[in-house]
Amino acid sequence: MIKVSVLYPQKTGAKFDMDYYCDSHMPLVQSKLKPALKGVAVDKGLAGGAPGTPPSYVAMCHLWFDSVAAFERAFESSADAIMSDIPNYTDIEPIVQISEVMID
Repeated sequence: MIKVSVLYPQKTGAKFDMDYYCDSHMPLVQSKLKPALKGVAVDKGLAGGAPGTPPSYVAMCHLWFDSVAAFERAFESSADAIMSDIPNYTDIEPIVQISEVMID
């Protein structure tokens, strides 16, 4: 099992519309990546590790797939639709990481 994490770093003055992200973008992602997509989670950053500090990331999305190849096949045909929707909710350049899930 692999996890694709999309991380949106906290940046002063940056735009991030969490309502649009959850209500419009993520349903788009889910519809485009199924049936390869096995699960999804969205996190909203609240605070950093030290009291009173901002979160490192304003939002994070985690997508689970059986393999990197399964993700790549699903994303290849959907990349344009998913990527072209990003300016509708943020001006933050996302960071993407693909990880092997070791403990679930």
